[in-house]
Amino acid sequence: MGSWLARSRNIKYLLKRNICLFDNKCSSTHSFLHTNSPYKTLPPYNALHGFCASVLSFRRSESSMVGKQAQADDDDEDVDDGNQSIEFPGGRVGFTTQMEFIAEVTDKRVPCYRLLDDDGFLISGTTFEQLEKETAVKMYESMVGLQIMDTIFYEAQRQGRLSFYVTSTGEEAINIATAAALSPDDIILPQYREPGILLWRGFSMEEFASQCFGTKDGHGKGRQMPIHYGSNTHNFLTVSSPIATQLPQAAGVAYSLKMDGKEACAVAFTGDGGTSEGDFHAAMNFAAVMEAPVLFICRNNGWAISTPISQQFRSDGVVVKGQAYGIRSIRVDGNDALAVYSAIHAAREMVVREQKPVLVEALTYRVGHHSTSDDSTKYRPVSEIEQWKSTGNPMTRFRNWVQANGWWMDEQETKLRGAIRKQVLKAIQAAEKTQKPSLEDLFSDVYDKLPSNLLEQEKSLRETINKYKQDFPADVPL
Repeated sequence: MGSWLARSRNIKYLLKRNICLFDNKCSSTHSFLHTNSPYKTLPPYNALHGFCASVLSFRRSESSMVGKQAQADDDDEDVDDGNQSIEFPGGRVGFTTQMEFIAEVTDKRVPCYRLLDDDGFLISGTTFEQLEKETAVKMYESMVGLQIMDTIFYEAQRQGRLSFYVTSTGEEAINIATAAALSPDDIILPQYREPGILLWRGFSMEEFASQCFGTKDGHGKGRQMPIHYGSNTHNFLTVSSPIATQLPQAAGVAYSLKMDGKEACAVAFTGDGGTSEGDFHAAMNFAAVMEAPVLFICRNNGWAISTPISQQFRSDGVVVKGQAYGIRSIRVDGNDALAVYSAIHAAREMVVREQKPVLVEALTYRVGHHSTSDDSTKYRPVSEIEQWKSTGNPMTRFRNWVQANGWWMDEQETKLRGAIRKQVLKAIQAAEKTQKPSLEDLFSDVYDKLPSNLLEQEKSLRETINKYKQDFPADVPL
């Protein structure tokens, strides 16, 4: 193709010679060039037509457009021969004689949207979505509730009362501010660090405890690991352990909302580590091509368990990945609750109004360990963790802003923390005394009538338990 264009000098010359390269009316009986053409050694039109069709994949419906546009360009005496373009499937593409590669990285990083400084004071000249007193106070109270719940449940696991737990320490702003900016009808597809969404939507401390302790009252009936919450009532799909599987699912959920004409969107969360999975890229591309109303939110907290972001990707974080797939994107300070609320509010409006996906990268820092199975001091210095606890702490920053507005007092802080602590402890104590799900619940809730293979499995399991009763938990009803 390149040698042929070179011999032809340029597309304009060929069009002037009435070559029917882009004309679907040409037949194989036409000669490639007029008899007076100086290029009689070029292949016949039908051979060239087949070559172009296979290389450029032109559709016949588009070929006439290309010819007309090219002719219009030919009539424009101001157009330089070196700046010709072609109507390729997906949009017009220009030609250049200069060999230029797109740089792997840019010198200037994408800026991060923030409204509050490290001390919680509003930065001058900012524009943001205004918060009413009631919403702002509820946001702060929910952040406190999430923090206390995390602390007590984490301690319970360390005492051996729980098998596993994950905290959201340092990421409270992303949880609560995002929840406040969404509609209750929006469907959440979480990773495992989004309990604040449920807390905001009314999931009780008793429900959190029931799930973590695997009681008969838990939504999952003990069939999931702790912190793998889910609630149909709150439009919160159950957490799945495999990383990033929720992302392509979110694109599908969003497309179903679009088909049903719902004024809602799907909201999918992932960490920076999740963007290294193939599911992330498949989800982004599918959502972009199908124009699915899904809001992708990446918590870039610097670490994928023990792997730093410097070993995950060379790009400028996650936000630039959106442009590669044709998705509008923004980077926001994840430790600034006001900025997160404003950005998510605007992003959701775009997603629902335009029925297109949006990517939000929230820069934050995971202050806590990845989970109770992790010791983060083995791969990062304690001084780094302590610095993030004090500098730019999302809880402190937002509280200072709320107090500066006259909406919060120290007396309220003391009373709130005491009340929440009692509530969490009471929920844990009740969950520990609640009966576990019965054995038959292990096989229920999938089929209306159990198929033969599951009946056989249940029978086999009961026979095994009867044979080795000493190895089976005594608190699980048979």
